[in-house]
Amino acid sequence: MVPVSSGFSVRSIASQFRSCVPAVAMLAVVLAAGCGGGGAGTTFSGNTTVTILATGTENNQWTNFTAGLDTLTLTSQSGTSVNLLSKTAGTEFTHLNGTVEPLLTVSVPQGIYTSATASLTGVGFLCVDLAPGGNGIGTSMYAYNVPIPATSATVTLPKPITISGQNMGLLLDFQVSKSLNFPGGCSSNDTSYTVKPAFVLTSIAIPAHATNSGNGKALNHQGLIASIENGGTTFSVTTEYGPVWQVQSDANTVYQGVTGPSQLAAGLPVDIDAAVQPDGSMLATRIAVYDTNTTDLSVDVGPLLSTNMRWTGLSPSTHLLAVSGGETSWGAIPWMSHFPYWDYTNAVFQISGQLTNLQSLPFTASFTASTMVAGQHVSLTTHVPTIPRMDPWGNPQPPVTTVTLVPQTINGTVEAISSDSGFTTYMVALGSYELFPIFAPQPNPVSVVHDPGTVVVYADSNTQTLNTTAVSAGRVMRFYGLVFNDNGTLRMDCAQINDGVPQ
Repeated sequence: MVPVSSGFSVRSIASQFRSCVPAVAMLAVVLAAGCGGGGAGTTFSGNTTVTILATGTENNQWTNFTAGLDTLTLTSQSGTSVNLLSKTAGTEFTHLNGTVEPLLTVSVPQGIYTSATASLTGVGFLCVDLAPGGNGIGTSMYAYNVPIPATSATVTLPKPITISGQNMGLLLDFQVSKSLNFPGGCSSNDTSYTVKPAFVLTSIAIPAHATNSGNGKALNHQGLIASIENGGTTFSVTTEYGPVWQVQSDANTVYQGVTGPSQLAAGLPVDIDAAVQPDGSMLATRIAVYDTNTTDLSVDVGPLLSTNMRWTGLSPSTHLLAVSGGETSWGAIPWMSHFPYWDYTNAVFQISGQLTNLQSLPFTASFTASTMVAGQHVSLTTHVPTIPRMDPWGNPQPPVTTVTLVPQTINGTVEAISSDSGFTTYMVALGSYELFPIFAPQPNPVSVVHDPGTVVVYADSNTQTLNTTAVSAGRVMRFYGLVFNDNGTLRMDCAQINDGVPQ
């Protein structure tokens, strides 16, 4: 393992909150892979178009983890090496925990590849917790842009990858929890950590109509429309961390917040579910617009850290929340993720429409200014050209226009399994480093959670089960869905189940 304690390490607490998300998001990967086949009798001729999908595997200890590839070299069984990167590119992986997103599509020489190496232009990881005394928010950012040589990063191919045919798919899984040894913990300021990025590269079949993350469906991916063609049925989406998506819609696409493609326009923020196509484009199954005003628009996506901020000198009617823009942020306000205190006095609260069974749940699925809790993931919008109001410590506090509850992944130990009104329920115990238990002790929250270390997960026949081991008591699993606060009990409407990561 290579120590990187010489990297950037900073901690700011309470009034000096900064989210410290790296300015340049870095990871991208261009690898090549095959969807099976190959071997004896395979004829190789020319190149194959390979669509690269990124995913992450982690236990939710980190709020943000960027990792950027500078070089990525595949070596064939004959000893020929191919560097697949023409330039450094990247992404952030914590928001991809158990889900996938397309990074890019590349042309790769056909053949059988048995190994790979990678050098990284830099990594950076962020965790958040309560400041000493439980009154304020602390952030810790480490290893900012620290280069990682090829001798310190690993790319594991569980089996040789055959590149052949016209189109192929590749899944690049960043093993976040295995890539970092951090004995001191988030709040220790201990710089004796080591980073050794670990990736697993496998082939993936990409059908034209993917149904889940296991076969190429991208879920809850947010960005800004950059350009529009064909009356809105074709458009490009830019993202904070690098990937640019080419999106198409058809007669089966569901629109939320707008009535159809004619209402889409450059500059609109979109939340997309889409089936990744073999050519790397995205066929949208759902397009949601949470805020249709593009004037001076800024967006911040990440977990709520506080719902009860109060500062001396402000109007008693001012209500502030804090959010970590660890997942993404962009817009008119530069460095949105460095300004996490938001005035939600006049905000509209709403719920992502990705899951359509909310009315069938055996509890009231509500998300309002009085039911939100720290740890829930949200997408915020605001419309200000510059930072307005400041608190006594100099922190900006833009007014929020919309606060939308969006899906997230939890990782926990299943304690009990039962059923309720046609749903299978799992009592899931979270790790102590998850944000729900970390931020529950804050004074005077707008809503109290009785047991922030436990989430009751509800799964029905529509829940995608991608786990390779059966869900049973005592087993650690990952659950993806919308988390609600039901009168002090955390409950998840689950869309997908994956194998868990040791806590």
